Amino acid sequence: MDINVDELFASFLVCSIGLVAFMYGKRQGRIPQMLAGLVLLVFPYFVSNLFLMFGIALAVLGALWGAIRLGW
Repeated sequence: MDINVDELFASFLVCSIGLVAFMYGKRQGRIPQMLAGLVLLVFPYFVSNLFLMFGIALAVLGALWGAIRLGW
């Protein structure tokens, strides 16, 4: 198993954003933030490609932004 420092840092960054979103959603009782945070916490364990990881993270954050704009 090859450990790449860039992949480790990217995973840490995405998981940190996910943790903040999840904790905010839990504290405010907001389901979209909790779900987006949970997805951001879990998926980096299964994706090792940097561009794919950031692409998925941006898609999840974009979906969260869209859900908030729709009033969820």
